[in-house]
Amino acid sequence: MKVSLNNEPVEVAGATTLSAAIELWQFGGQTIAVAINGEFVSRSNYATRILEAGDRIDIVKPVGGG
Repeated sequence: MKVSLNNEPVEVAGATTLSAAIELWQFGGQTIAVAINGEFVSRSNYATRILEAGDRIDIVKPVGGG
């Protein structure tokens, strides 16, 4: 099924969890923030959040600086 990752179309298998997708997209082990369809998803929900066709997923990494 198709979803949007940071405004780019990508394919994922049906019934893919957010945590599995994060690993697939090579963000695993990184400090990230995730929003799906404009709503923040807490890290504790990554394993239970099932992606659906058409989801808009935004993944950002915090940038340090001063």
